[in-house]
Amino acid sequence: MKDTHGRTIDYLRISLTDRCNFRCIYCMPEEGVDQLSHKDILRFGEIVEIARVAAQMGIKRLRLTGGEPLVRKGVEHLVRELKDIPGIESIAMTTNGVLLPRMAESLRRAGLSRVNISLDTLDPDQFKRITRRGELEQTLDGIDAALEAGFDPVKINAVTVRSLDQDYLAFAKLSLDRPLHVRFIEYMPVGESSGTDGCGWGKQDVVPSEELRAIIDERAVEEGLGRLRPAAKHRPSGWGPASYYEFEGAQGTVGFISPLSRHFCSECNRLRLSADGRLRPCLFSDEEYDVKTALATGREEDVRRVIAQAIGAKPDEHHDKIGTERGMSQIGG
Repeated sequence: MKDTHGRTIDYLRISLTDRCNFRCIYCMPEEGVDQLSHKDILRFGEIVEIARVAAQMGIKRLRLTGGEPLVRKGVEHLVRELKDIPGIESIAMTTNGVLLPRMAESLRRAGLSRVNISLDTLDPDQFKRITRRGELEQTLDGIDAALEAGFDPVKINAVTVRSLDQDYLAFAKLSLDRPLHVRFIEYMPVGESSGTDGCGWGKQDVVPSEELRAIIDERAVEEGLGRLRPAAKHRPSGWGPASYYEFEGAQGTVGFISPLSRHFCSECNRLRLSADGRLRPCLFSDEEYDVKTALATGREEDVRRVIAQAIGAKPDEHHDKIGTERGMSQIGG
């Protein structure tokens, strides 16, 4: 499938729920968001049918997101059904990792091939402040469980927020002794563009990737690690826009995702499906296409038409748009 700008669209991110067991300060207010009712959430059978039609049209890769996807019961069964769809080559998941210790093995057996684990600090007290209800050890145990289950690659997603004063080198050093791929993601203006409840985004909180890499290099040299170099030996496979580097002798890599300082819109290959059945052509766009209603007609051509409309509506780039009507947990990360 090609969009109107000549980009191949072969990747669908599927939000399973808008609910989460955390309340991260950059994602949602402490009281949470107005949750979707049960009737509004796509049933697993509906998700499978949408993915089946999308696969016929050229989608090859799926990622399950939330909210937190693992809070929805029966995810292993969904993974198994999605894996059986002709044309689907790989299924991944983005999770906070808390439920992985008891679910990683069953997810791997069901056909999940890779996991991205969200982790924004290695300081236990700061972790509590950021997540408002989580414990660092829970997510660290989730990382261990993912590695033990044989997921490859296992990526760590860290959103960089200047006011949080995160220890970036400590994150980068996670790649030294284990095959972990740490990715630093620039703080994006999704959701409210201003405010004091923790969800507001401000330009002053963005740490551009080039600045961040210089900070890591300076501290790494001070500790005798040397500078990061472009990754070669351990560069992870994937579908995203990260630029990967590595330390000498490291088992993993350090990646940088730069949606603001280095637009990668020209390489965009994805659509997003929200938990309530709306296709979103671009993370930063509020334009959405109702595929749930199209599915209810029982006519496959209606579903194909909506998917085609969403692909046709993909913009050339996000044009530095600030703020979206729905927050990240409602869109699907």
